Amino acid sequence: MKHIYTYGGQYAQRHLTVGCILKNKAAGKRMTQVTAFDAEEAAAAAQAQIDTLTIGTDTVEEIRTAAPNIFITAAQAMREHVTEDDALGGAIDAMAKGADAIYTPRSLSHIERIAREGISVQAHSGLFPARSTQLGGMRTVGKTAAEAMELMKYFRQLEDAGAYAVEAECVAEEALTEISKHSSLVTVTIGGGSSGDIILSYMSDLSGDTPNPPRHARAFGEVGRIRAELRAERARALQAYRAAVMDRSFPDADTTVFMPSDELEKLREGLDKLQPVHR
Repeated sequence: MKHIYTYGGQYAQRHLTVGCILKNKAAGKRMTQVTAFDAEEAAAAAQAQIDTLTIGTDTVEEIRTAAPNIFITAAQAMREHVTEDDALGGAIDAMAKGADAIYTPRSLSHIERIAREGISVQAHSGLFPARSTQLGGMRTVGKTAAEAMELMKYFRQLEDAGAYAVEAECVAEEALTEISKHSSLVTVTIGGGSSGDIILSYMSDLSGDTPNPPRHARAFGEVGRIRAELRAERARALQAYRAAVMDRSFPDADTTVFMPSDELEKLREGLDKLQPVHR
């Protein structure tokens, strides 16, 4: 456990720091990363000894409370923090709330602006689903030497901008393996085979909670099936409840509170003595 002082001015402990991640990369030690959309998912990941989380910037406080010692990268969504000032302000806010690094999908100038403030920045490369039309659709990047060289060029630009890590999405495994030999960036891969320093999976994919998962995903659980069973069981319970109310079998003696008989008799006597109400 590493002792740190957070961007928000708090003493804390982390299982991993940026320094640890860089050392693990140099030593060839594989790491794991999953998404977490709420406190329950974050706590489950921490309990399973997942190395790092990637989360939304709007859930930093909630997830940090649920998983106080795990390394968190707060992701700025494509529709958020449009200007460089917005991106920097959002990054500082997320770091102050407990994030350890910031992911931004935006330009090199955004990355440089954030990194200049001493914030660890993770960028994005390879397939960018929101920009897939520019690639001719959803496809793997780096299957040709020319395209892989363009990716290498972008890695160098990210290094110059101050990024410490990059998500490489749907990149040909051999291309990323070779590029990584010439780059200091920590590679966070999804759909990049086993070439990454950190292997990223979506919580819903790995737990079997995605109806039509992408090709690069594998389900290690059956959460989707269990959810379907829960929905069916809830529907059965609701139908049985309505039927019991209609046939007057619910509420029954086991679920009803009764007055002692002597108290009931006193009540009736008292009510009989009341003057009738004229309406």
